[in-house]
Amino acid sequence: MSNLKYHRVLLKIGGEALAAENGVGIDPKRALHIAEKVRDVREMGVDVAIVIGAGNFWRGRQGLELGMDRATADYMGMLATVMNALALMDSLESKGVITRVQTAIEMRSVAEPYIRRRAMRHMEKGRVVILGGGTGNPYFSTDTAAALRAMEIGADVLIKATKVDGVYDKDPKVYAAAVKFPELTYLDAISRRLEFMDSTALTLCMDNEMPIMVLNLWEDDVLRRALLGEKVGTLIS
Repeated sequence: MSNLKYHRVLLKIGGEALAAENGVGIDPKRALHIAEKVRDVREMGVDVAIVIGAGNFWRGRQGLELGMDRATADYMGMLATVMNALALMDSLESKGVITRVQTAIEMRSVAEPYIRRRAMRHMEKGRVVILGGGTGNPYFSTDTAAALRAMEIGADVLIKATKVDGVYDKDPKVYAAAVKFPELTYLDAISRRLEFMDSTALTLCMDNEMPIMVLNLWEDDVLRRALLGEKVGTLIS
């Protein structure tokens, strides 16, 4: 599509997007709904890579609260992201989208190891690439993994798809007077301590001039509009 503003995107999705109504596990219907949205983006001619979180199964801080070793807790979270990646792969392929899962932690019986050039080649061939296992290292969030992979694959934008339609000065679900920012600079986002993304990921994007777009994944047609350059969500650049 000639009027696209962004031709290659890294889509960061939280694990909760796949969860059932109680916020736990995987709801196949929600996975299929996400797959339809990704399919529509792919049909526009956009190269798509996805990093998915594990909040529907496990968060490292849960282990810390129970006295678990930080590295162990983080590795458990990385493994949970692979479960989500496989579920999303299955849903995408049921919609006719050719998909590859690559993982930062090798598990060759279920996925390819992450190799940057191979991931890029898959996208050039029209395949959606799902990148599981975070960075493969403890102490880094899936936000940071998304920022790192966005740079590595030459993405034009990192889209963080959430349940909120952008970045606000405070939680809009709690404060009715919360103000939405249509645009922010990286420094503003960091200095205001806005908690839509961790500071390591934000700094990495700032240092490498990777624009970040935060939008509501469940809003109709929002991904298509974003990729065409319409003003949706919040743009951090």
